[in-house]
Amino acid sequence: MTNNKLFDGIEIFVQVVKSQGFSAAAEQLGHSSSHVSKEINKLEKRLGVRLLNRTTRSIALTPEGEAYYQHCSQLLLDAEAAITAITHNSVDPKGTLKVSCPIGFSAHYLQPIMAKFLDLYPNVRLDVDLSNKHIDVIGDGYDLAIRATPQLDESSLICKRVFSCGTYVIASHGYLAKRGRPYHPRELSKHDCLCYSNAKFPNRWDFTSHDGEKFSVDVKEKMRCNDGQAQLQMVLADQGITRLPGFYLDQAFANNQVEVLFKDFVEPDVNVYAVYPSRKHLSPKVRCFIDLLSEELAQQDHKRKLASYLPNQLDSDLV
Repeated sequence: MTNNKLFDGIEIFVQVVKSQGFSAAAEQLGHSSSHVSKEINKLEKRLGVRLLNRTTRSIALTPEGEAYYQHCSQLLLDAEAAITAITHNSVDPKGTLKVSCPIGFSAHYLQPIMAKFLDLYPNVRLDVDLSNKHIDVIGDGYDLAIRATPQLDESSLICKRVFSCGTYVIASHGYLAKRGRPYHPRELSKHDCLCYSNAKFPNRWDFTSHDGEKFSVDVKEKMRCNDGQAQLQMVLADQGITRLPGFYLDQAFANNQVEVLFKDFVEPDVNVYAVYPSRKHLSPKVRCFIDLLSEELAQQDHKRKLASYLPNQLDSDLV
């Protein structure tokens, strides 16, 4: 016989985890905190396991709670997709879409896309966290994270590449006049370098020669920073050499403020991914946001855009 209490408490449990607390979940669900607490207690009693460790200030998932949460999150997504399929509501997203995005990429690309998304889908509320930290998509309750990286870490999450651009080692005219121009990446060990702290190895930069030789250089680190825009500003202040994705550099190239070094060496591209937890079905709000993101970014042929600046910036000397 079917257990008619099989799904009791699941929605409340998922919301408690996403909201990181009983009071916040109660506010989202329109219940009292005591009702939410009682439902979680009933769910744990029925399952015979403790799902949450509680203190006066916070909650945390137990190992059993973590496994149960992932299955329940997927179950609710599947239920939403099933309702969408029979109500023909696939083009009418609703609710709150919680998104994480790196600061620099947001400033250059995401903001106009978010504005267009809100115009197209007025029943969606955006909750956007701009941060260069590596967030836990499921544990922190995000619907979607945007990640910019040469190599995405192995994960059980679903990812879709939505954008790609080159990386460039750059310096200001003033720095090069003061310290001289390096012609081979290995010379970076003698120059002041500004490194990105969220990289796996901030002061180790990878290169490939045109004959296919791959090698790494341990650069001389003058500053470490977790924001590419700050790195660029330090370059413009003649403080050193840095390596940045192309999406930071449009204006600097257009204004002839920086020079690109090592034209005879290939550097890893930075890929931008949409990362989300659903393994089977996407909710309408997530699917529509990813579709718009892919469509808008496809129009940004970044390498071709930068090519109009680079010929005058690249040094012509051979290594």
